[in-house]
Amino acid sequence: MRSAQEKPLRVGVFGLLGSGNSGNDGSLEAVLDHLRAAHPEAVVDSMCGGPEVVATRYGIHTTRLNWYRGEYRTASRVGAMAGKALGKLVDVVRTAAWVRRHDAVIVPGTGVLETTLPLRPWGFPYSLFLLCATGRLFGTKVALVSVGAGPIGNRPTRFLTRWSTRLAAYRSYRDAHSRDAMRAMGVDTSRDGIYADLVFALPAPVTNEAAGMSGPVCVGVMDFHGNNDERDRAEEIHHRYLEGTTRFVRALAEDGRPVRLLTGDELDRPVAAAIADAVGSPLVTVAEAASLADLMKETACADAVVATRYHNLVCALKAGTPTLALSYSAKSDALMADMGLGEFCHPAREADAERLLERFRELERRSPELRRTLTERNLAAARRVERQFTDMAAVLFGTGTPARQEAP
Repeated sequence: MRSAQEKPLRVGVFGLLGSGNSGNDGSLEAVLDHLRAAHPEAVVDSMCGGPEVVATRYGIHTTRLNWYRGEYRTASRVGAMAGKALGKLVDVVRTAAWVRRHDAVIVPGTGVLETTLPLRPWGFPYSLFLLCATGRLFGTKVALVSVGAGPIGNRPTRFLTRWSTRLAAYRSYRDAHSRDAMRAMGVDTSRDGIYADLVFALPAPVTNEAAGMSGPVCVGVMDFHGNNDERDRAEEIHHRYLEGTTRFVRALAEDGRPVRLLTGDELDRPVAAAIADAVGSPLVTVAEAASLADLMKETACADAVVATRYHNLVCALKAGTPTLALSYSAKSDALMADMGLGEFCHPAREADAERLLERFRELERRSPELRRTLTERNLAAARRVERQFTDMAAVLFGTGTPARQEAP
């Protein structure tokens, strides 16, 4: 703890936050809750993708991540391409000026070191590299906290990601797969810890089982087109996923089951609308969940959840609701295995309604057993996140001793 005569800690939070992805914002919320409880004297602000949303929702000062406002729109005109190119140069100066004002910068969770979804190297990978490089230059400690990582095929993206990770002062991962991926890219991970997704630090709402009520089946959908190395098959992958998911939802409705369609990103909303329109049943409705807390409440009210997007799975598991994953990457498989539901995974690229129904019925048959398992695993995950915050504070703020303990 700093004395009254010393300047307060200045801590920045960095990422694609406030940009419509509820999982990213949930990770931000977990870090802000920790900082406010453990370091109430700290002055916290954010450099983020949606500064207006973050400032309004969390009450902190914000700076826009990119100078060029059309950074994440496809540039097809000469003016747009020139704007993007100029923005890359301007962002060097902007990022450096923002970083040097801080004692430490935290990148909270999320899959910042992976390409499980289509990603251009000069988008967020470039922004992350600028952060870590200027942090090293100005002596500002940058922490990648419980982040996700994966194999990266694109060479420029792999180069930027590898050097961002090497330049960070502190690194930890949400699963062993992520750490193994960075080790395979030539990063020394011998001192990097494995914990759990930061969202497991957030409070969970009351479940339907505790309230003695029956609820719908929540189906979390996603604007899924494959990963960064599958761009040539993106439409084929999306069509197969959409068709299989629609048939599954239709079968539930024909059985008289109420279905709530969930999203986790603004990009997912047209997919949910398309499925609801195709099924055409009053039993199928689309949830208007504006935040991760809203999503968690939806999953807590469900009898069971079937979901694709990673943080839809996290919400359902955190709520203690039996969950089946339409898995699109190793991170989903690792999460489900860690929470004791590893056998309830089905590949999103092969969304087969009949097989999904078979696994879903088994999930429901074993619901009481799985709820008990999730109660135990949630307690363990929350403890790991607390150890994570202790470890991070020791490196960034010199409080305590790093534990460097892996998740079992």
